[in-house]
Amino acid sequence: MTAPSSPPPDAERYSRQLRLRVVGPAGQERLAAARALVVGTGALGSRIAELLVRAGVGFLRLVDRDIVEVSNLPRQALFDEDDVAAGRPKAEAAALHLGRICAAARIEARVADLHAGNVRELMADVDVVLDGTDNVETRYLVNDAAVALGRPWIYGGVVETRGMVLPVHPGAGPCLRCVFPDPPGVGELPTCDTVGVLGPVPTLIAALQATAALRAIVEGAPAAAALLRLDAWTGDLARVTVERDPGCPCCGARRFEFLDVTRTAWVTTLCGRNAVQITPAEPRPVDLQALATSLGAAVLGGWLRVHVPPHELWIFPDGRVIVRGTTDEALARTLRDRLLG
Repeated sequence: MTAPSSPPPDAERYSRQLRLRVVGPAGQERLAAARALVVGTGALGSRIAELLVRAGVGFLRLVDRDIVEVSNLPRQALFDEDDVAAGRPKAEAAALHLGRICAAARIEARVADLHAGNVRELMADVDVVLDGTDNVETRYLVNDAAVALGRPWIYGGVVETRGMVLPVHPGAGPCLRCVFPDPPGVGELPTCDTVGVLGPVPTLIAALQATAALRAIVEGAPAAAALLRLDAWTGDLARVTVERDPGCPCCGARRFEFLDVTRTAWVTTLCGRNAVQITPAEPRPVDLQALATSLGAAVLGGWLRVHVPPHELWIFPDGRVIVRGTTDEALARTLRDRLLG
């Protein structure tokens, strides 16, 4: 008598997902073969990565330049106090915890600053890109690279009690610049460091982003483009249909200004001063008085000095920032982005 064949090794793990009409065995196989890039592994990115691994996505590349801090723990659920005590980089800490969730998942941790010089290489061999970043400039760079390479990506952002999600499918719908043609000026948008963020909000937005990515992988074809806006405190949820702009400088004219380093900041280590200067490619006026009010600081001599112990940031009206107390350019960018977005 012939022994019955054994079930596939993952049938029990993914049994609930395999029963889904929208996934099924064929969809689960696509997930197992898929490769995803998660840019930023903080509040959004760490939760996105966890959801993708738990869903069975076979390969994740995690890119983050920051380390785990105690202030991350209320909303970055993948990390714990051991990561803080060890001073682990977020990408490596995320990879460690994800490996404990699913040993079969292939996790590649890159402790690096994503920029115009490496974004093509990081994005070239993946199927979908997910936004877990904390600053506008990087998002526009990711948008440029995704459109140039034809990679779908899922934009997400959170602040206070609000968040938004936009799936971008190059060639089949609008890109980020169709919806938001130009980035806001330096300091115009509130950040989590200036106005805070409610802990559950990144989880809600990350869930929407991860779902959009899973759908892109399983179905292989984009759904109708829509911008989702959510306020977790009031319970308001809006779905806004968005259209591709034929005159878009990115997906229309295919001018990749952020990818070609015509719209990105210049970062310079100031020799002998233990400081890093970050200069925007284009002067972007900063309302110093409004920023000072939100930070509880004061404008002195036409510029703003903000203490982020053990560092100090000097913010100038043209958007230039000097970060004192470090020569680490990635750290300087992180501190600048926390305050100015």
